[in-house]
Amino acid sequence: MGKMLGGDEEKDPDAAKKEEERQEALRQEEEERKAKYAKMEAEREVMRQGIRDKYGIKKKEEKEAEAQAALEANAEGSLTRPKKAIPPGCGEEEEEEEESILDTVIKYLPGPLQDMFKK
Repeated sequence: MGKMLGGDEEKDPDAAKKEEERQEALRQEEEERKAKYAKMEAEREVMRQGIRDKYGIKKKEEKEAEAQAALEANAEGSLTRPKKAIPPGCGEEEEEEEESILDTVIKYLPGPLQDMFKK
């Protein structure tokens, strides 16, 4: 009755030890679960590799590595430098356009607002 009214709880002298054992059991179960799933994933990967070998399919990493090697091989024998993805000058035009749009908007603002934007 004392517990229900907010009285002192009875303390188990072995509570800390039991809690520690419970935490250890949880850690051990978690490690076992991770090991089980790692083993299952390894088995799946072996099966996947067998399928890849059977049908001549390559992993994405292998395809990317081969593509990169091909680019490097082409660049080694080339007398010219590799082409850039974006031609020079393409990005600069957009910035100029944005500035001209901003200038156009500022023209139509009242005088005090124009001064504020020009600073």
